[in-house]
Amino acid sequence: MAHLGTGIGWRPEIADAVEAMPGVDWVEAVAENLCAGHLPASLARLRERGVTVVPHGVSLGLGGAERPDERRLAALAERALMLDAPLVTEHIAFVRAGGALTASPALEAGHLLPVPRTRDALDVLCENVRIAQDALPVPLAVENIAALLAWPGEELTEGQFLYELVERTGVRLLIDVANLYTNQVNRGEDAAKALDELPVEAIAYVHVAGGVLKNGVWHDSHAHPVPEPVLDILADLASRVSPPGVLLERDDDFPRAAELERELGAIGAAVARGRAAGAGTGAGTATAATGDRPATAAPASARSRQRVAVAQASLLSALVADGPVPEGFDRARVGVQARALAAKRAGIVAKLAPELPRILGDSYRPLFLGYALGRPPGGGYRQDALDFAEHLLLSGRPENARRRNRLRAWWLERSGPAPLPSSPAARVARATRRVLLGG
Repeated sequence: MAHLGTGIGWRPEIADAVEAMPGVDWVEAVAENLCAGHLPASLARLRERGVTVVPHGVSLGLGGAERPDERRLAALAERALMLDAPLVTEHIAFVRAGGALTASPALEAGHLLPVPRTRDALDVLCENVRIAQDALPVPLAVENIAALLAWPGEELTEGQFLYELVERTGVRLLIDVANLYTNQVNRGEDAAKALDELPVEAIAYVHVAGGVLKNGVWHDSHAHPVPEPVLDILADLASRVSPPGVLLERDDDFPRAAELERELGAIGAAVARGRAAGAGTGAGTATAATGDRPATAAPASARSRQRVAVAQASLLSALVADGPVPEGFDRARVGVQARALAAKRAGIVAKLAPELPRILGDSYRPLFLGYALGRPPGGGYRQDALDFAEHLLLSGRPENARRRNRLRAWWLERSGPAPLPSSPAARVARATRRVLLGG
């Protein structure tokens, strides 16, 4: 693929700043946030200027036990064609579990979760990646993710896992150096060793992002400045290979444009430092993305898929449905991950329904976390907002009568008219409205 250069994650909140920012060669946009056939005006203007836009998927769940959903794959392919993108990217993660393979309720994580680095999980991931490659009109690159917890009984290091994935599928890699640092802090995994083991020549581009340390755990927040240790890992990577592109990610608490430009400058300096250190050592350039894959890769067995399915469903149940912590996991870390998922959920709901934080004030986040822990997300984040408001009202909260009345009015306006069918769900909905209307 062509040299990408220096990029930044395009988000609506910083769209104007990105358009005006000097030295930005390309941008990356979350694929699920783009509507088919309709580009945001800012992205359209960037495209007209010749700026490359890469769609970045977050919901495919290539590391999940189920085969990739055909509709999600078709949507990702459509975004790639709409943007005339040179490639698309996704994550080595699972985002849902349960269902038919486990005879248990289907659960959504609402965020990216790490796959176990086992032979079973690798077999499943390889087949899922090959399915995606066949369905996409451009090459696919997959990203290593950050983890707050470790799977027991892992058989491969991260570098070994990625090496075999590339060898068996020909897929490209999107290496996130901030995620390597997160795993170094949280799991004791040496980032330099991971770089030693993974096939750096397969890198399509690199992510760089900030995070924050809380109670000894590093959270890959994408809402804080990029720390020096992450830039050091970037320099180490650049001393080994010249990546086609390096991109700054920021998803929340956006600073002024000048601060984003300063971070882009620091990223460029780290790459230059690494290249200077690697001069004369034989460091090369990442090879072109072709989308080719070995013809001998075997599909995952049904038994491998089922073993992965059971393991992932057990963990996800503990994280979002108050299920028991599976044997071998660190209970404290499972708790940290559960709270992180709930906090992520709270942030997304707050963006989609900004009236709720305004109505509830400083109590919004603790009230939402109390609601979310043990209640799996379902029906999408807009429904989650309605369910949260309903939960508060039925429990007599908030205690402040004025706030409670505002919340009731908000819920009644958005929950729609009372449904007419006589199904059990409709009867419950009508009963809820009668309680809230009479409250």
